[in-house]
Amino acid sequence: MKTAFTSSLAGLVLLVACATPNAAPVAMQSGVLTNADGMTLYVFDKDAAGAGKSACNGDCATNWPPLMATAGDQASGDYSILTRDDGSRQWAYKGKPLYRWIKDQKPGDTTGDGVKNVWHAAKP
Repeated sequence: MKTAFTSSLAGLVLLVACATPNAAPVAMQSGVLTNADGMTLYVFDKDAAGAGKSACNGDCATNWPPLMATAGDQASGDYSILTRDDGSRQWAYKGKPLYRWIKDQKPGDTTGDGVKNVWHAAKP
């Protein structure tokens, strides 16, 4: 009986965990927004805040990978989700899509800040 109860309880906990919407996988370190792995997130000047789309696609998105959202993720507060040209979903902060920079190698790197004067570390 105790085993059946424990199994049922474990199943209920798993069900609740799966049913809970995911929040934005973003943190703040050293004054900039980072992803769950501690990698710096960036915004792109060519993205119009609140436009609901990304101006960085194709080769641009290869160098600046979007911070992707899953089907279970839900927008909350300053974080929204936009649909990219390819149909995938991307996180945005205050209406600006969020990206990583392919040349950042470790958490805390901010080598993308100021690239071509149009890429900037995302700040709260």
